[in-house]
Amino acid sequence: MAIQTSIPVNFEAYFPRGAFMVGGVEPVVKWSDDGQRQGQDLDKNTGHPLWQVRVIDADPDARKGQNEVTVKLASIAEPTAPPEVNGLPFRPVFFEGLSVTPYVKETGGRPRVAYSLRATEMKPAPKSRGGE
Repeated sequence: MAIQTSIPVNFEAYFPRGAFMVGGVEPVVKWSDDGQRQGQDLDKNTGHPLWQVRVIDADPDARKGQNEVTVKLASIAEPTAPPEVNGLPFRPVFFEGLSVTPYVKETGGRPRVAYSLRATEMKPAPKSRGGE
């Protein structure tokens, strides 16, 4: 039987060199089948609003185009972004309850495996993980 749910993954396993949030926390937009905006999308399991953050993988060996990912969080209130470090626009971040859902993405007629990331909580990265 194939896995029907997301796969839990340790933060350190997915981001061995740490991760940095770029930009702000944004609501995930819900779209209708005909392409119309329908407000904020909701998590299917909890019913809570979905939020997303752009994250840079700090691994210098990450392949081109794969070093930026989006992590989604289900939360009643908008998650709080970690503080900036030394005035830089990148915020060291740590995700609790990280999970991965693989799916097939069609890009120009060439299917490839892609991954959707979810987390239960977003926190500032521990000091030993690039948080100063």
